[in-house]
Amino acid sequence: MIRLGAGPLDRIVAVGAHCDDITIGAGGTLLTLCGARPGIRIDALVLSGGGTDREQEERAALAAFCPGADLRPTVLGLPDGRMPAHWEEAKAAVEELRARTGPELILAPRTDDAHQDHRGLAQLMTTAFRDHLVLGYEIVKWDGDLGRPAAYQPLSPEIAEQKVRLLQEHYPSQRHRPWYDREAFLGLARIRGIECHARYAEAFAVTKLTLNLGG
Repeated sequence: MIRLGAGPLDRIVAVGAHCDDITIGAGGTLLTLCGARPGIRIDALVLSGGGTDREQEERAALAAFCPGADLRPTVLGLPDGRMPAHWEEAKAAVEELRARTGPELILAPRTDDAHQDHRGLAQLMTTAFRDHLVLGYEIVKWDGDLGRPAAYQPLSPEIAEQKVRLLQEHYPSQRHRPWYDREAFLGLARIRGIECHARYAEAFAVTKLTLNLGG
């Protein structure tokens, strides 16, 4: 088995269509990365929620999920659920992100996510960041769009529990949602852990990956 992540990893980009997308999909991975690489630079871009209470939730949550990191968050105010109608604004934001960052790793939604905002952002990322490793995180939802992931980040039980605690702590606006609970988050992490011989894990889709086996 080839394990990614053995080389330098100093800068990453994390993007979400909505506040809480990044932390739900890759919060455990962020905690793991920041614990292993103090001072890592994380440029985070969220397309919606800017200027609302959701922005404050997101900024506090990202700070908690990225302890010790050089965190640089941006939260825009595009309308939730209307990204196809605001394609040009979203594209400009992604291109600006590309121009000012040089990441070794990108965390983004999956290109086959059923939510149009997630899917649209994922498509923008794979065209703007053509020569980068893009890991597409998954978010459980009523659409039933979970698939067969290609990459896994094992999570220690402590990290998995911390992720759930931070999600509950930092997003009070989401607690009323029927899927936003401990069982959903830990249940999916447990299933993905089984698939990679770990207790818990986060899983990712990989659209394209270039290997350097002789390097």
